[in-house]
Amino acid sequence: MIELSVDNLHLSYGDNPVLQGVSMQLNRGEVVSLLGPSGSGKTTLLRAVAGLEKPTKGVITIGQNRVYNGTARSEIPAEQRNLGLVFQSYALWPHKTVFENVAYPLKLRKVAAAEIGLRVQAVLEQLGLGHLAKRHPHQLSGGQQQRVAIGRALVYSPPVILLDEPLSNLDAKLREEARVFLRELIIKLGLSALMVTHDQNEAMAISDRILLLNNGKIEQQGTPQEMYGAPTTLFSAEFMGSNNRLHGKITELRNGNARIEGQGWALWGVAGEDVQPGQQGTAVIRVERVLLADGPDDNQLQLPLLTSMYLGDRWEYLFRLPGDNSIIRACGSQLRDPQHCYLTLPQKDVWVFADC
Repeated sequence: MIELSVDNLHLSYGDNPVLQGVSMQLNRGEVVSLLGPSGSGKTTLLRAVAGLEKPTKGVITIGQNRVYNGTARSEIPAEQRNLGLVFQSYALWPHKTVFENVAYPLKLRKVAAAEIGLRVQAVLEQLGLGHLAKRHPHQLSGGQQQRVAIGRALVYSPPVILLDEPLSNLDAKLREEARVFLRELIIKLGLSALMVTHDQNEAMAISDRILLLNNGKIEQQGTPQEMYGAPTTLFSAEFMGSNNRLHGKITELRNGNARIEGQGWALWGVAGEDVQPGQQGTAVIRVERVLLADGPDDNQLQLPLLTSMYLGDRWEYLFRLPGDNSIIRACGSQLRDPQHCYLTLPQKDVWVFADC
């Protein structure tokens, strides 16, 4: 069942178009992340769904209720959309206790006091906050404050919760722990959630689907595996993962593959859409897909090792490509002496796109 539907949504700030025909759906029990660079429109889309921004065109439907219709010029205000909101800043009331913060949405809905007590305590127990009900926000850690904000969004059982960068205020280690907790909670409660994030690792870990936005349009959408392993555009390929980029001229097409050549090198890879011989192009391969080989083979580069960097869980090796002096990176498990190395770039892991 579709919990949220957005159809051909447009929104502008003055003469500046921010959303340019965005369409998406969120199914029951699904988590969809809005991912993209700053200014791509992801937060604006979330706020438009929440009723905090007014689109200029399109339709937004929550469940069976059409909450915005640009053609009919009809709109249901934010407070009547019954959505759970978790803001980046958490927006907790400092003078209220944990219990009072979580209970506030129920009081607004004039729920009986006895029922409020039962529902708030049940949510706090689910979030591991039952023993902190009487504390104030300043007495909590960042992770605990985040859980209170989530509890406040869940307590009235909204059909959809909207999460605006919910983990960005946490330090790196706590963010990893919170990511695990949030995914576990979503699965356990069967939540339907739309989340804005700039962190691709966070999006891939938590989401069932990712919508990658670029200049107010959806560049690509799909499962985390599809987004990472099968990018359809140069923007998608470069935005996801840690990548090597090789610029050259596309010289041949064969069976869905393209040959790209630079000064002193040539590689085959999977051809992107509209790739034609004679075009300037870019080959992209994830850093972890580059293999160090013992000897010459197909689809290889032979390059001198510049240096090795220790990153804790791996060594990263840096090589310089002749011609344009681009750096090529590869990974391994040990320190290597400076020498010429054979780098294998598997054809299936190289994507070749025409330069715009």
